[in-house]
Amino acid sequence: MIIFPAIDLKDGVCVRLEKGEMNRATVFNNEPAEQAVKFQSQGFKWIHVVDLNGAFEGKPVNISPVKEIISSVKIPVQLGGGIRDISTIERWLDAGVTRVILGTIALRNPGIVMEACNKFPGKIVVGVDGKGGKVAVEGWAETSEVSVIELARKFEDAGVAAILYTDVARDGMLQGVDLSGTTSLAKAINIPVIASGGVAGIDDIKAIKAIEEAGVCGVVVGRALYDGRINIEEALKIAA
Repeated sequence: MIIFPAIDLKDGVCVRLEKGEMNRATVFNNEPAEQAVKFQSQGFKWIHVVDLNGAFEGKPVNISPVKEIISSVKIPVQLGGGIRDISTIERWLDAGVTRVILGTIALRNPGIVMEACNKFPGKIVVGVDGKGGKVAVEGWAETSEVSVIELARKFEDAGVAAILYTDVARDGMLQGVDLSGTTSLAKAINIPVIASGGVAGIDDIKAIKAIEEAGVCGVVVGRALYDGRINIEEALKIAA
């Protein structure tokens, strides 16, 4: 199981939001690349980056800090936020991103996801963000009528590397992961699932590890790392 430390970018700095609301942001580091280097030195094997401004505007915004992160570390980076077409996917992969996360476009135009998977095998993650079991899009500002499992199932034969499932209500709130929803999703599809949203401490890492056999391949951790609520060495040992 992989632990993905999160770097969420808003206006060029590293923040954490509460429930995905841009006006509820806490700045944790003014130097995102410095934070990425720190995560690498702590033993993490991947970095998870989100362009929050991009998610709301529908196009990449925090381009410079993302590129600085990529050039500062030797571990792979997966990136989401504002990636809505093939040319943007290609530009980010050419810039050194290892995997791109497609969220809003997966609901709006699933054909682009299919095309991207075909063109860039192993490089595409689908971000499925849930509010009450329904898919949220446009930086979580809108909620659709499509269920989380229904959307994920559309991509079962597309060659998606993983489904990144986030419970929006828990994100940044340190209330624990949606174990039930994550397990149900993982069992319902044949694509590996990355859990996200609500990790509060080492018990959450243990709980996610316990559902690894259901098809959960990793977890994104944000605020709990920045707040020092998780012993990183212990967490990495559990994951391994």
